[in-house]
Amino acid sequence: MAANNRRMSGKKGAQVGSGGQRRRGLEGKGPTPPAEMRKGHKKNRVANAKAKQAVRRPTPRGRGGKGTSEMVVGRNPVVEALREGVPAVTLYVQQFIDNDERVREALQLVAERGGVHLMEAPRPELDRMTNGLNHQGLVLQVPPYEYAHPEDLANAAYDKGEDPLIVVLDGVTDPRNLGAVVRSASAFGGHGVVVPERRAAGMTAGAWKTSAGAAARTPVARATNLTRTLEAYKKAGITVVGLAADGESELGDLQALSGPVVIVVGSEGKGLSRLVGETCDHRVRIPMPGGAESLNAGVAAGIVLYETARRRA
Repeated sequence: MAANNRRMSGKKGAQVGSGGQRRRGLEGKGPTPPAEMRKGHKKNRVANAKAKQAVRRPTPRGRGGKGTSEMVVGRNPVVEALREGVPAVTLYVQQFIDNDERVREALQLVAERGGVHLMEAPRPELDRMTNGLNHQGLVLQVPPYEYAHPEDLANAAYDKGEDPLIVVLDGVTDPRNLGAVVRSASAFGGHGVVVPERRAAGMTAGAWKTSAGAAARTPVARATNLTRTLEAYKKAGITVVGLAADGESELGDLQALSGPVVIVVGSEGKGLSRLVGETCDHRVRIPMPGGAESLNAGVAAGIVLYETARRRA
Protein backbone atom coordinates (compact mmCIF):
# COMPACT_ATOMS: atom_id res chain seq x y z
CA MET A 1 0.00 0.00 0.00
CA ALA A 2 2.88 2.31 0.80
CA ALA A 3 4.45 1.58 -2.58
CA ASN A 4 1.07 2.22 -4.17
CA ASN A 5 0.89 5.60 -2.49
CA ARG A 6 4.38 6.49 -3.69
CA ARG A 7 3.38 5.72 -7.28
CA MET A 8 0.21 7.76 -6.97
CA SER A 9 2.05 10.75 -5.47
CA GLY A 10 4.25 10.97 -8.54
CA LYS A 11 1.34 10.92 -10.96
CA LYS A 12 0.94 14.04 -13.12
CA GLY A 13 -2.38 15.81 -13.19
CA ALA A 14 -4.23 19.02 -12.54
CA GLN A 15 -3.07 20.80 -9.40
CA VAL A 16 -5.03 23.11 -7.18
CA GLY A 17 -4.32 26.74 -8.05
CA SER A 18 -2.78 25.96 -11.44
CA GLY A 19 -3.89 29.34 -12.75
CA GLY A 20 -5.40 27.90 -15.92
CA GLN A 21 -2.17 26.42 -17.25
CA ARG A 22 -4.04 23.59 -18.94
CA ARG A 23 -6.36 26.07 -20.62
CA ARG A 24 -3.45 28.16 -21.94
CA GLY A 25 -1.77 25.02 -23.20
CA LEU A 26 -4.73 24.44 -25.51
CA GLU A 27 -4.39 27.86 -27.18
CA GLY A 28 -2.90 28.10 -30.67
CA LYS A 29 0.73 29.14 -31.13
CA GLY A 30 0.27 30.95 -34.41
CA PRO A 31 1.38 29.93 -37.93
CA THR A 32 4.11 27.37 -38.35
CA PRO A 33 7.45 29.13 -38.93
CA PRO A 34 9.40 28.43 -42.15
CA ALA A 35 11.51 25.28 -42.23
CA GLU A 36 14.69 27.38 -42.11
CA MET A 37 13.65 28.67 -38.67
CA ARG A 38 12.45 25.38 -37.11
CA LYS A 39 15.08 24.02 -34.77
CA GLY A 40 16.21 20.51 -35.73
CA HIS A 41 14.91 20.73 -39.30
CA LYS A 42 17.39 19.88 -42.05
CA LYS A 43 16.92 23.29 -43.71
CA ASN A 44 17.56 24.97 -40.36
CA ARG A 45 20.90 23.18 -40.01
CA VAL A 46 21.89 24.12 -43.55
CA ALA A 47 20.91 27.75 -42.97
CA ASN A 48 22.91 27.91 -39.75
CA ALA A 49 25.98 26.51 -41.47
CA LYS A 50 25.71 29.08 -44.27
CA ALA A 51 25.19 31.90 -41.80
CA LYS A 52 28.38 31.02 -39.98
CA GLN A 53 30.26 31.32 -43.28
CA ALA A 54 28.79 34.75 -44.09
CA VAL A 55 31.30 37.55 -43.66
CA ARG A 56 30.51 41.22 -44.28
CA ARG A 57 33.17 42.03 -46.84
CA PRO A 58 32.74 44.42 -49.78
CA THR A 59 32.58 42.82 -53.17
CA PRO A 60 35.75 43.70 -55.13
CA ARG A 61 35.32 46.63 -57.49
CA GLY A 62 36.52 45.31 -60.78
CA ARG A 63 36.11 46.17 -64.44
CA GLY A 64 32.87 44.23 -64.56
CA GLY A 65 30.85 47.22 -63.40
CA LYS A 66 29.76 45.86 -60.04
CA GLY A 67 29.52 47.94 -56.89
CA THR A 68 29.80 46.66 -53.33
CA SER A 69 27.47 44.45 -51.34
CA GLU A 70 25.60 46.07 -48.48
CA MET A 71 23.88 45.08 -45.24
CA VAL A 72 20.63 46.76 -44.19
CA VAL A 73 20.27 46.34 -40.42
CA GLY A 74 17.40 46.91 -37.99
CA ARG A 75 13.74 45.96 -38.12
CA ASN A 76 12.32 49.19 -39.55
CA PRO A 77 15.05 49.68 -42.23
CA VAL A 78 14.74 46.05 -43.34
CA VAL A 79 10.94 46.19 -43.63
CA GLU A 80 11.09 49.51 -45.50
CA ALA A 81 13.70 48.15 -47.92
CA LEU A 82 11.57 45.09 -48.64
CA ARG A 83 8.45 47.23 -49.11
CA GLU A 84 10.24 49.41 -51.68
CA GLY A 85 11.48 46.43 -53.67
CA VAL A 86 15.17 46.91 -52.90
CA PRO A 87 17.02 43.91 -54.40
CA ALA A 88 18.01 41.39 -51.75
CA VAL A 89 19.95 38.14 -51.55
CA THR A 90 19.41 36.92 -48.00
CA LEU A 91 17.36 37.84 -44.95
CA TYR A 92 19.13 36.81 -41.74
CA VAL A 93 16.85 36.33 -38.73
CA GLN A 94 18.17 35.95 -35.21
CA GLN A 95 17.46 32.69 -33.43
CA PHE A 96 14.68 32.85 -30.81
CA ILE A 97 13.78 36.37 -31.94
CA ASP A 98 10.82 38.17 -30.41
CA ASN A 99 8.30 37.71 -33.21
CA ASP A 100 6.72 41.16 -33.38
CA GLU A 101 4.70 42.73 -36.21
CA ARG A 102 7.77 43.98 -38.12
CA VAL A 103 9.46 40.57 -38.05
CA ARG A 104 6.27 38.91 -39.31
CA GLU A 105 5.94 41.46 -42.11
CA ALA A 106 9.57 40.97 -43.16
CA LEU A 107 9.06 37.20 -43.36
CA GLN A 108 5.82 37.65 -45.30
CA LEU A 109 7.41 40.06 -47.81
CA VAL A 110 10.30 37.66 -48.41
CA ALA A 111 7.88 34.76 -48.91
CA GLU A 112 5.76 36.77 -51.37
CA ARG A 113 8.73 38.05 -53.36
CA GLY A 114 10.57 34.77 -53.77
CA GLY A 115 14.23 34.39 -54.65
CA VAL A 116 15.46 35.71 -51.28
CA HIS A 117 17.17 33.20 -49.01
CA LEU A 118 15.93 33.05 -45.42
CA MET A 119 18.53 32.09 -42.84
CA GLU A 120 18.43 31.85 -39.06
CA ALA A 121 21.61 32.82 -37.22
CA PRO A 122 22.65 33.20 -33.58
CA ARG A 123 22.99 36.72 -32.24
CA PRO A 124 26.84 36.61 -31.99
CA GLU A 125 26.98 35.76 -35.70
CA LEU A 126 24.78 38.73 -36.63
CA ASP A 127 26.84 40.98 -34.33
CA ARG A 128 29.96 39.92 -36.23
CA MET A 129 28.36 40.34 -39.66
CA THR A 130 27.21 43.89 -38.85
CA ASN A 131 30.30 44.96 -36.90
CA GLY A 132 28.29 45.34 -33.72
CA LEU A 133 25.49 47.53 -35.12
CA ASN A 134 22.06 47.42 -33.48
CA HIS A 135 20.49 44.96 -35.92
CA GLN A 136 17.53 44.05 -33.65
CA GLY A 137 17.65 40.52 -35.02
CA LEU A 138 17.08 41.37 -38.72
CA VAL A 139 19.80 41.80 -41.35
CA LEU A 140 19.13 42.09 -45.10
CA GLN A 141 21.96 41.46 -47.56
CA VAL A 142 21.71 43.63 -50.69
CA PRO A 143 23.63 42.41 -53.77
CA PRO A 144 26.19 44.53 -55.63
CA TYR A 145 24.60 46.89 -58.13
CA GLU A 146 25.29 46.11 -61.80
CA TYR A 147 26.47 49.42 -63.23
CA ALA A 148 26.19 50.16 -66.93
CA HIS A 149 28.96 51.70 -69.04
CA PRO A 150 28.45 55.40 -69.94
CA GLU A 151 28.50 54.55 -73.65
CA ASP A 152 25.62 52.10 -73.14
CA LEU A 153 23.24 54.91 -72.17
CA ALA A 154 23.72 56.85 -75.41
CA ASN A 155 23.69 53.70 -77.54
CA ALA A 156 20.40 52.57 -75.99
CA ALA A 157 18.81 55.93 -76.88
CA TYR A 158 20.02 55.79 -80.47
CA ASP A 159 18.78 52.20 -80.79
CA LYS A 160 15.29 53.50 -79.93
CA GLY A 161 15.60 56.28 -82.49
CA GLU A 162 15.68 58.93 -79.74
CA ASP A 163 18.06 61.76 -78.87
CA PRO A 164 20.02 60.85 -75.73
CA LEU A 165 19.02 62.59 -72.50
CA ILE A 166 21.57 61.73 -69.81
CA VAL A 167 22.24 63.19 -66.37
CA VAL A 168 25.80 63.26 -65.01
CA LEU A 169 26.39 63.89 -61.30
CA ASP A 170 29.63 65.59 -60.28
CA GLY A 171 30.54 65.31 -56.61
CA VAL A 172 27.07 64.34 -55.35
CA THR A 173 27.63 62.19 -52.27
CA ASP A 174 24.13 61.75 -50.82
CA PRO A 175 22.52 58.48 -52.04
CA ARG A 176 19.08 60.02 -51.58
CA ASN A 177 19.93 62.73 -54.11
CA LEU A 178 21.07 60.05 -56.54
CA GLY A 179 17.82 58.15 -56.03
CA ALA A 180 15.80 61.34 -56.60
CA VAL A 181 17.69 62.06 -59.85
CA VAL A 182 17.10 58.50 -61.08
CA ARG A 183 13.41 58.92 -60.33
CA SER A 184 13.22 62.23 -62.21
CA ALA A 185 15.16 60.83 -65.17
CA SER A 186 12.71 57.96 -65.39
CA ALA A 187 9.70 60.31 -65.15
CA PHE A 188 10.86 62.70 -67.88
CA GLY A 189 12.23 60.27 -70.44
CA GLY A 190 15.90 60.25 -69.45
CA HIS A 191 18.07 57.41 -70.68
CA GLY A 192 20.23 57.06 -67.59
CA VAL A 193 22.43 58.63 -64.94
CA VAL A 194 26.23 58.66 -64.74
CA VAL A 195 28.17 58.85 -61.47
CA PRO A 196 31.94 58.96 -60.86
CA GLU A 197 33.58 55.83 -59.52
CA ARG A 198 35.22 57.66 -56.60
CA ARG A 199 34.03 60.16 -54.01
CA ALA A 200 30.41 59.96 -55.11
CA ALA A 201 27.13 58.35 -54.10
CA GLY A 202 26.47 54.88 -55.44
CA MET A 203 23.37 52.76 -55.82
CA THR A 204 22.92 51.78 -52.19
CA ALA A 205 19.73 50.60 -50.54
CA GLY A 206 18.99 54.24 -49.64
CA ALA A 207 19.25 55.28 -53.30
CA TRP A 208 17.00 52.40 -54.34
CA LYS A 209 14.34 53.43 -51.81
CA THR A 210 14.40 57.09 -52.86
CA SER A 211 14.06 56.14 -56.52
CA ALA A 212 10.70 54.52 -55.65
CA GLY A 213 11.30 51.64 -58.03
CA ALA A 214 12.66 53.76 -60.90
CA ALA A 215 16.13 52.24 -60.45
CA ALA A 216 14.76 49.01 -61.88
CA ARG A 217 13.92 50.84 -65.15
CA THR A 218 16.58 53.54 -65.50
CA PRO A 219 20.23 52.43 -65.65
CA VAL A 220 23.03 54.03 -63.68
CA ALA A 221 26.51 54.03 -65.21
CA ARG A 222 29.81 54.55 -63.46
CA ALA A 223 32.68 56.55 -64.98
CA THR A 224 36.32 56.05 -64.05
CA ASN A 225 37.14 59.57 -65.23
CA LEU A 226 34.24 62.02 -65.52
CA THR A 227 36.06 64.52 -67.74
CA ARG A 228 37.04 61.88 -70.27
CA THR A 229 33.49 60.53 -70.26
CA LEU A 230 32.11 63.99 -71.09
CA GLU A 231 34.69 64.39 -73.87
CA ALA A 232 33.57 61.06 -75.33
CA TYR A 233 29.95 62.22 -75.30
CA LYS A 234 30.94 65.43 -77.09
CA LYS A 235 32.79 63.47 -79.77
CA ALA A 236 29.60 61.45 -80.28
CA GLY A 237 27.72 64.65 -81.09
CA ILE A 238 26.01 65.13 -77.73
CA THR A 239 25.89 68.63 -76.22
CA VAL A 240 27.14 68.83 -72.64
CA VAL A 241 25.28 71.36 -70.46
CA GLY A 242 26.49 72.15 -66.94
CA LEU A 243 24.33 73.72 -64.25
CA ALA A 244 26.10 76.55 -62.42
CA ALA A 245 24.92 79.45 -60.28
CA ASP A 246 27.19 81.78 -62.29
CA GLY A 247 26.26 80.30 -65.67
CA GLU A 248 26.57 82.52 -68.75
CA SER A 249 22.92 82.05 -69.76
CA GLU A 250 19.59 81.09 -68.24
CA LEU A 251 17.99 77.71 -68.69
CA GLY A 252 15.05 79.12 -70.66
CA ASP A 253 17.38 80.62 -73.30
CA LEU A 254 19.19 77.36 -74.08
CA GLN A 255 18.14 75.76 -77.37
CA ALA A 256 20.42 72.73 -77.03
CA LEU A 257 17.90 70.94 -74.80
CA SER A 258 15.86 70.05 -77.88
CA GLY A 259 18.61 67.77 -79.21
CA PRO A 260 20.94 65.11 -77.78
CA VAL A 261 22.12 66.45 -74.45
CA VAL A 262 23.99 65.56 -71.30
CA ILE A 263 23.03 67.54 -68.20
CA VAL A 264 25.80 67.86 -65.61
CA VAL A 265 24.75 68.60 -62.02
CA GLY A 266 27.26 69.43 -59.30
CA SER A 267 27.00 69.26 -55.54
CA GLU A 268 24.93 71.83 -53.66
CA GLY A 269 27.93 73.19 -51.79
CA LYS A 270 30.77 73.18 -54.34
CA GLY A 271 28.92 73.04 -57.64
CA LEU A 272 30.80 71.78 -60.69
CA SER A 273 34.46 70.91 -60.32
CA ARG A 274 36.85 73.05 -62.36
CA LEU A 275 37.77 70.50 -65.05
CA VAL A 276 34.20 69.34 -65.48
CA GLY A 277 32.96 72.93 -65.77
CA GLU A 278 35.59 73.70 -68.41
CA THR A 279 34.57 70.62 -70.41
CA CYS A 280 30.91 71.67 -70.69
CA ASP A 281 29.71 73.25 -73.96
CA HIS A 282 27.33 75.50 -72.02
CA ARG A 283 27.06 76.57 -68.39
CA VAL A 284 23.54 77.65 -67.51
CA ARG A 285 21.78 78.84 -64.39
CA ILE A 286 18.26 78.19 -63.15
CA PRO A 287 16.47 81.51 -62.50
CA MET A 288 15.33 81.71 -58.87
CA PRO A 289 13.29 84.87 -58.29
CA GLY A 290 12.72 83.86 -54.69
CA GLY A 291 16.34 84.57 -53.88
CA ALA A 292 17.58 81.09 -52.96
CA GLU A 293 21.31 80.69 -53.48
CA SER A 294 21.23 77.07 -54.65
CA LEU A 295 19.13 73.93 -55.08
CA ASN A 296 20.09 70.41 -54.18
CA ALA A 297 21.04 68.06 -56.98
CA GLY A 298 17.74 66.18 -57.02
CA VAL A 299 15.61 69.32 -57.37
CA ALA A 300 17.91 70.99 -59.93
CA ALA A 301 18.03 67.89 -62.13
CA GLY A 302 14.23 67.54 -61.96
CA ILE A 303 13.71 71.12 -63.17
CA VAL A 304 16.04 70.74 -66.16
CA LEU A 305 14.64 67.33 -67.07
CA TYR A 306 11.11 68.71 -67.03
CA GLU A 307 12.10 71.65 -69.24
CA THR A 308 13.83 69.27 -71.66
CA ALA A 309 10.81 66.97 -71.83
CA ARG A 310 8.49 69.95 -72.37
CA ARG A 311 10.50 71.18 -75.34
CA ARG A 312 10.81 67.77 -76.90
CA ALA A 313 7.08 67.22 -76.62
